[in-house]
Amino acid sequence: MRSTGFRPAVAALGVCALALALTSCGSDDDDAASGKTRITVNCEPPKSAKVDRKFFDEDTASFEKQNPDIDVTLHDAFPCEDPKTFDAKLAGGQMEDVFYTYFTDVKHVVDTGQAADLTPYVKELKSYGTIQQQLRDIYTVDGKVYGIPRTGYSMGLIYNKKLFQKAGLDPEKPPTTWEEVRADAKKIAALGGGTVGYADYSAQNQGGWHFTAEMYSQGGDVVSADGKKAAVDTPEGHAVLQNLHDMRWTDDSMGSKQLLVINDVQLLMGSGKLGMYLAAPDNIPILVKEKGGNYKDLALAPMPGGKGTLVGGDGYMFSKKDTPAQIRAGLKYLDHMFLTPGKGFLGDYARAKKNDAPVGLPEPRLFTGAADATDQQVKKANANVPVDNYQSFLDGNQKLQLKVEPPNAQQIYSVLDGVVSAVLTKKDADIDHLLEDASSKIDGILARS
Repeated sequence: MRSTGFRPAVAALGVCALALALTSCGSDDDDAASGKTRITVNCEPPKSAKVDRKFFDEDTASFEKQNPDIDVTLHDAFPCEDPKTFDAKLAGGQMEDVFYTYFTDVKHVVDTGQAADLTPYVKELKSYGTIQQQLRDIYTVDGKVYGIPRTGYSMGLIYNKKLFQKAGLDPEKPPTTWEEVRADAKKIAALGGGTVGYADYSAQNQGGWHFTAEMYSQGGDVVSADGKKAAVDTPEGHAVLQNLHDMRWTDDSMGSKQLLVINDVQLLMGSGKLGMYLAAPDNIPILVKEKGGNYKDLALAPMPGGKGTLVGGDGYMFSKKDTPAQIRAGLKYLDHMFLTPGKGFLGDYARAKKNDAPVGLPEPRLFTGAADATDQQVKKANANVPVDNYQSFLDGNQKLQLKVEPPNAQQIYSVLDGVVSAVLTKKDADIDHLLEDASSKIDGILARS
């Protein structure tokens, strides 16, 4: 349900909310009586996120005012995509006219036959050519466009500049290789007092997620290019695990407490006791606002290894039931809300700054060319965080191969979790056997998918 506050539609929307589990509500036809094209769109921020909700609704209202022939009905959701209901709604053809998806959903949604082919219409999306090609490609399947990216993130190396300086390292020259990460982590851990040089996740599937990111950084992968076989029992896989083993057991630079998850590592970094860990830029405001960190101490470097980085993000796809008019209306809406540099829900940096939201983080970075330059210029003009701390990430990650998560990601991560946790908790862990066993299990997962 949504309420822009500009249309007497409360009663109808209440019925829609009750019927949401059964129907997309309001997307049957264009509203012939009013002469309007009606579209439903999900991922309106929840009421608990008061500021985001207010801005989202205000921006939607301004869109409707500029396009009086289009009527937008928003469905709020938190999370925007609930794994417990997504597949059921998808299989039943009950998705909104314009519906939120993660990058990893694209092929699955297309395979179900529930996505509209946007190829004939994207030329009408003013911003389409300004979006990074690598992000556009994520929503392109067999040469056809099935969705529009909204945000994107990539993994990098968050590090504590203060600890680098204390350890005699140059805080303006973060490590660029895994060998350098190991050497710097050892010097930071030598500061003592419970200081950890480098931390990594190894539980709740998060260890498998980071193993995948570390594989990408060295040019490896976890599944074959055709998605049918495991690709972890490789020199790159061995190198990832051997490096973790050596930092943990030879250098003692990862601390004695293991089986860590994201909150554990964020607490370490926020308290000033951690030198480095892998994360996306959105971790930085969490470290400051929730974990006690300081923006001036926290910097972000490109992914070590120099070959690739794991990317994630989201966008919108369109229901196969949509009429051409609904597709055109939905594309116009996305342009207005998310895809105009320096404006809209994600790009109005002046508004964000006034409401004490962090402005100046290096991502999401959606655009390329002149559009990117405009977006970066407006962002920098309104920055309230130390943008120089992220410049190396901003420059370096753009040169890396951007790779999405593997198919059946969570199942694969569960397998790889066991591999990473074994290496970090058992000094005599047999890396060869661990990767051979993981490879067999991943093959089984892929064969069943």
